Amino acid sequence: MKKSGIARWTSAAARVADFISRESLHPGVVDWADGRPRPERWGVALSWGADSVGLLLLLWAHWPERRSRLTAFHFNHRLRGAESEADARFCERLCAALGVPLVSGHWRARRGQASEAQARLARFEFIGRAMAARRIRVLWLGHQQDDIAESMLMRLARGSGGPGLAAPRAIHAFPPARAGGRGSFHVRPMLSLKKKEIAMALREAGATWREDSSNARGVHFRNRLRHEVIPRWVRAAGRDALAGAALSRELLEEDNLAIEAWVDFLHPVGEDGSLNVARLAGRPRAVVRRALHRWLLAQPRAGGLSRQGFEALLRSVERGAPVRHSLGNHGFAAIRAGRLRFEALRKHRTLH
Repeated sequence: MKKSGIARWTSAAARVADFISRESLHPGVVDWADGRPRPERWGVALSWGADSVGLLLLLWAHWPERRSRLTAFHFNHRLRGAESEADARFCERLCAALGVPLVSGHWRARRGQASEAQARLARFEFIGRAMAARRIRVLWLGHQQDDIAESMLMRLARGSGGPGLAAPRAIHAFPPARAGGRGSFHVRPMLSLKKKEIAMALREAGATWREDSSNARGVHFRNRLRHEVIPRWVRAAGRDALAGAALSRELLEEDNLAIEAWVDFLHPVGEDGSLNVARLAGRPRAVVRRALHRWLLAQPRAGGLSRQGFEALLRSVERGAPVRHSLGNHGFAAIRAGRLRFEALRKHRTLH
């Protein structure tokens, strides 16, 4: 990397930080980051777009004491041929200029029309493995207010509840994968900013980024929302609808945390894994729903439960009367003596 390239990117990082101050970032994230242990290593999800480039520059500039502890992760989906390869080279040059190690991965086989969900899953599986190998527990992500609106509208379309509508969270803590382990965090400091504000700061600072040509096409639901729905929604609102969606997300997260705390207080799941239905009697449906979700997640042999099946089981838990509901090929959810338990399906011997 030539000196001019290094100087250009370090200068751009400083200028971006002038345009987007620490006070402009999500205050909860800034306080959280300032309180983290000094030796802790941070990972940064780096694509090539304005959001992730801006994120890396802001972390580098606003937390200079962390520079030697940063690692960037880039996943090449190999969906756009030469463009994808150029994206990867751009990330390599940027990280080399800032002195940030870059860990790259790619789909081994080229994909055709991969869905957004498939691409996202592959990216996070790669990042998760790479972070675990390096004992990194904090991943920084470049989501901003436009992403909040897009995610909220997508989830409204499929009937998500409070936990789904509260995403993406500013600080999302994940429990450890095994007992005795340590959990991880996804951190999003730019949820207080709009995409156009980030792009403007980069442009004024002389920083470059790359555009994904596939984002201009309406193949994916998110792209159709981004180009067709949200601009009209913002105009129709006659106000800052993106900031309004961001505020709603914050309020939904507060409500979600309150419900989680209520369920924790009730402690309805016993050490034997059963759900104390009697303890939930008369509680608000939101609390009972959350407790039932927890119980189901703790049943490794339970099969997939449809939305209609879950609602039927929820009504049974509220009534508290003895009943059995199918949970797939391996067993039932059974309420007996005020407790909800998983009952394995008995296999009958074949007599010869």
